[in-house]
Amino acid sequence: MTEFSGNIFRDLGFPPHEAEVMLLRAQLAEALRVWMEREALTQAQTAKRLGVTQPRVSEIVRGKVELLSLDYLVGLCAKAGISVGVRVAA
Repeated sequence: MTEFSGNIFRDLGFPPHEAEVMLLRAQLAEALRVWMEREALTQAQTAKRLGVTQPRVSEIVRGKVELLSLDYLVGLCAKAGISVGVRVAA
């Protein structure tokens, strides 16, 4: 057994810089999934509200974060009214 690093993508062997981006993408996608659930939206309704296609929403729901950029996910969160912030630790 190995100890969890706090980033599943790093534990899966992604290089550290890629693992950080993947984790951020996954967190944003999860925030969108939670929003959809709270609003009781179907994928089609979500797509219409966010101005995207239903297959794009499906990618978010299925966690296909490697297909989605950070910019894209941040933009969708803004459209959904989900506040996104950045905290940097040196």
